[in-house]
Amino acid sequence: MQTLGLITVIVVALGFAYTNGFHDSANAIATSVSTRALTPRVALVMAGIMNLVGAYVGLQLGGGVTKSIVKGIIGTPAHGTDGLVVVFALLIGAIAWNLITWYFGLPSSSSHALIGGMVGAGLAAGLTVHWDGVWSKVVLPMLISPVVGFLLSFAVMIGILWAFRHRRPGPVTRGFRMAQTVSAAGMALGHGIQDAQKTMGVVMLALIAGGHASNNSPVPWWVLLTAALSISLGTYAGGWRVMRTLGRRIIELDPPRGFASETVASLVLYFTAFIYPAPVSTTHIITGSIMGAGATSGKNAVRWGVAKNIVYAWCMTIPAAGACGALAYEIVHAIFG
Repeated sequence: MQTLGLITVIVVALGFAYTNGFHDSANAIATSVSTRALTPRVALVMAGIMNLVGAYVGLQLGGGVTKSIVKGIIGTPAHGTDGLVVVFALLIGAIAWNLITWYFGLPSSSSHALIGGMVGAGLAAGLTVHWDGVWSKVVLPMLISPVVGFLLSFAVMIGILWAFRHRRPGPVTRGFRMAQTVSAAGMALGHGIQDAQKTMGVVMLALIAGGHASNNSPVPWWVLLTAALSISLGTYAGGWRVMRTLGRRIIELDPPRGFASETVASLVLYFTAFIYPAPVSTTHIITGSIMGAGATSGKNAVRWGVAKNIVYAWCMTIPAAGACGALAYEIVHAIFG
């Protein structure tokens, strides 16, 4: 029975990775698709491949995000059915919120949905919640990263405008459209480095609960491969609703602004993967970067009403996913005792 439960939880974890892929695929390709630097299908294939590569790179260069998920948010689930129920419930909470926000086209954070599910299910199960870790690794980066993305993207875009101020718009636009191929690939790589590690962390929690690993166990190769493939397949499936919001509804993107926002977002993702390991939101970072690049055209260039709705979704994600996770725990625990 316990083996069947472990297999079920791992399958659900890979299902979360798939929803993460199609929910967050817009993070990597919305700007390049909306500026016609890449066709949608080519962009999705490229993003899927780079997500796969990013998962491997992130784990080989330390796996700091995976460790944050395993040790930094909630106490270790108990061995046996009770622990598996906790992991199952937190995944249901995260998947439920991912699907809700995907349906409404809101670029919310799959990462924070997962964190919210962990906190909700952990509290319902009576586990210790490491609030200092939640603050330093989740809430603080959630507040800072989009602001950093906004300011850096604004500065980079000002530099681009100054550097090319005497050039003809046509050749400049074509050049940046080509450059976006590289910046979009860098963004997809950063997404794979960050988000695939989160799924690996949840699978490791399931293995710990099933008695097949400990807090300090290395990530098995099959966990890396299945998590990376799941998120890549989800990315290839595409998230057209979210893509329209990021690519068209916040600002009218052109290739230079698309390049600036993707480049800045990629650098922030790499910093939070290797320098200050934290499970940050690729959604928050790219959205802040897009707004920063757009603001160089004047305050009216950014559709602040759409941005406000996105921020509301950000604020709701952790508590809403937490409520879903807690409810899922109560239901499953009542059934399986």
